Amino acid sequence: MSTATIGNRFELTSQQKLMIFILSMSLYGISNMITELLPQFRVGPVELKVEYFIFIPLLFAILFNPLYAALGACVGELVFGELLLGQFGGVSELEKFIEFSLAIFVAGMLVTDPRNKRQLAIAAYVAIGIDQLLGTIVDIAKVYIGIEDLEAVPGLPESILAIEGFSFLNAMIVSGTLFSLLPIIYLVPRLYGKVEPLLGMKPRDGRAKVSVAGFVTPRFIIVAILLFVVAGAAEFLSESDLELFTWEWEMDLGNIGLWLSLAVAVVIFIATLLIIRKKRKTNHKGETIV
Repeated sequence: MSTATIGNRFELTSQQKLMIFILSMSLYGISNMITELLPQFRVGPVELKVEYFIFIPLLFAILFNPLYAALGACVGELVFGELLLGQFGGVSELEKFIEFSLAIFVAGMLVTDPRNKRQLAIAAYVAIGIDQLLGTIVDIAKVYIGIEDLEAVPGLPESILAIEGFSFLNAMIVSGTLFSLLPIIYLVPRLYGKVEPLLGMKPRDGRAKVSVAGFVTPRFIIVAILLFVVAGAAEFLSESDLELFTWEWEMDLGNIGLWLSLAVAVVIFIATLLIIRKKRKTNHKGETIV
C-alpha cells in the first residue's frame, strides 16, 4: 500500500482513503460512546458538558485527508451513536451530517503546514465554529418560522437570540478550547511525520499544498450554501408531523446498547490497525525482495 505519484504530487490510493475513513469512523464512534457516559453539570444558565471530541476527526483531517476524515466521522456518529443504539432520527440526521462534515472538511483544508500552531489554532476554532454556527442559525430559524416553541433557559432573557448566542459562545469557549484547540495544538505536531508512514503515506510537506484561495472558490461557496439549505430543510421537515425514515427499537436496552455499540467500534478500530500492520509488513518484505 503505497502512495501513488502524479507528477510532483502524491495522491492517496483507494485503500488509504478507505483506511482513513474507517479509522475516523471507528475512533470517533468510540469517543461518542465515551461522551454518553460522562456526567453533565449545570451552573446557573451555564451547562458544562462534553458535546463531542471534535479534535479526533479534525486530527485525521489535518494529518491525512479532510474529506474522508469528515465523512468517516459523520458515518461513525450515525452508526455507533444512532443505529446500534436502536434509534434513528430520519431526515433530521441529514442536518448534523452535512454541518459536521462541512466543518471538519473546511478546517482540515485550512492547514497547509501541520507544524504551524497558528494554523492549527485557527482550524480548531473554525471546525467547532462552523458546526455550532450553522446549527444555531437553523434553531433560530425554526423558532422564527414557528415550527418550534422557544425553550426558556433560567437566568437568561426569554429571547431566542440571547439563548442561542449564549449557547454558541459557551460551546466555542468551553468545547472549542478544551476539546478542540488544546488537543490539536498538542497532538498534531507530535504525530506529524510519525503516523503517516503507517498508512504508507507521505507527510503533508511531501504532498500537494492547497492554499485557502485554492479551495474557497465561488463554486465551493455555492455548493456549501446549497448543502446548508438542504440541511436546514431536512431539519424543518423533521419538526413537522411527517416522520420520514425514523425508527426505534421497541425494547429498551439501556446501557447494554451503549456498551454494545462501544464494543463494536473498538473491534472495528483494532481490526483496522491489524490490517494496516499486516499490509505494512507485506510491503516491507516486497521492498526487501526487490
